[in-house]
Amino acid sequence: MNKIKIYIAIILSIIFIESCGVYSFTGASIAPDIKTISIKYFPNRSSLIQPTLSQAFTEKLKEKFIAQTNLRLINENADLKIEGYISDYKTQPVAIQGTQTAALNRLTISISVKFTNTKDDKQNYETVFSRYADYDAQKSLAEVEQALIEDINKQLVDDIFNKSVSNW
Repeated sequence: MNKIKIYIAIILSIIFIESCGVYSFTGASIAPDIKTISIKYFPNRSSLIQPTLSQAFTEKLKEKFIAQTNLRLINENADLKIEGYISDYKTQPVAIQGTQTAALNRLTISISVKFTNTKDDKQNYETVFSRYADYDAQKSLAEVEQALIEDINKQLVDDIFNKSVSNW
């Protein structure tokens, strides 16, 4: 009797795994004919330029796709193409106190993205992704900037990844 239960469990496990198709444990759903991706450098076209932002964002985006998919990163003629630019980088006060001073400031980064799926035009999109992080107004932007950029970049990369290959 125990052998029958084991066989049934194995068969059900195999059926479950096979039914997942092209989905992965990362949530990416990439068609089997998609093998390559190109991710172009994202230049900073905002009015406020942060010198390391473009490189940091582009590399984080590449790392996400390499780590979370089986896609091969190439420079030209890829099945999936991601390109764009940093359209906004700004800081502004958000929590004004009764003394007319800010308790919090907000760093906002916006990325304009064009995604092209050469195998399925219905997947293509052009949109702006925007994320922000608040910081204590008693601190200067220079004190917290790198940590904020890292946090915001992670959120932006996750948003782009999810919209591009997770169909969310």
